[in-house]
Amino acid sequence: MKRYLFLGLLFFAGCVTPKNNQIVASPKSNIVVDGKLYTSVWMQRAAEYKALCAQAYNIARFRLESYIQKEKSNKPLAVITDIDETFLDNSPNSIHQALQGKDFEQNSWDDWVNKAAADTVVGAFNFFKFAAAKDVTIFYVTNRNEKNAAATLQNLQKFNFPDADKAHLLVLTDGSSKEARRLQIEKDYDVVLLLGDNLGDFSSLFDKKTEAERTTNVLNNEKLFGQRFIILPNPNYGDWEGAIYHYDHKLSPAQKDSIVKADAKTY
Repeated sequence: MKRYLFLGLLFFAGCVTPKNNQIVASPKSNIVVDGKLYTSVWMQRAAEYKALCAQAYNIARFRLESYIQKEKSNKPLAVITDIDETFLDNSPNSIHQALQGKDFEQNSWDDWVNKAAADTVVGAFNFFKFAAAKDVTIFYVTNRNEKNAAATLQNLQKFNFPDADKAHLLVLTDGSSKEARRLQIEKDYDVVLLLGDNLGDFSSLFDKKTEAERTTNVLNNEKLFGQRFIILPNPNYGDWEGAIYHYDHKLSPAQKDSIVKADAKTY
């Protein structure tokens, strides 16, 4: 039954439903685009996804409570968090693109961000509200760019997220690595937790590394996950995908499909 459901979704992934609800053919389907439709549906509709998010934020709260009770610091406490797919859900943009037979496009992304319409993932707001009540400062370290900053703050302020202001929002400036921004915060704060959906949200150890290096660095630091690093599930995109394509973002969907098929394990 699950197999037929998957095939059915792939069929509809090759179709676009206009406002008049008539189904018409879309551009040629491919694994990458159709896969992102499927994973976006999972993020929107699967109770398991919501459970994983709740689990992550429950662990984050437990770790923060434990740190506050046991540790003493000469600096004020802080949490560093990513935004997209860490606590804001952008699956509507992924579905919008997939239904047109397209992968990520910057212009479409900017249009989506400017709507300030992203919803929150389960558990996120309650955790950040709890942290703020404990006098823990929240820093939002994101690779959204300066052009996205105003709309991003609008989206955060709509939900009353703590510290949702220019001083606590660190956007992309001169490189996708977040290490310099993290170090800037750590000069004045004791950073208790880092939250993200991508390994680069935690350490430069994972910046632009190969698949093998990323795996090795996770295994060498596995005790940090669930303790200092809180990771949220994101099957839709991220450096895990970039590593598969050797970070060549100019590849066509057909070229990406070939790489996925060539390296996929079977029997």
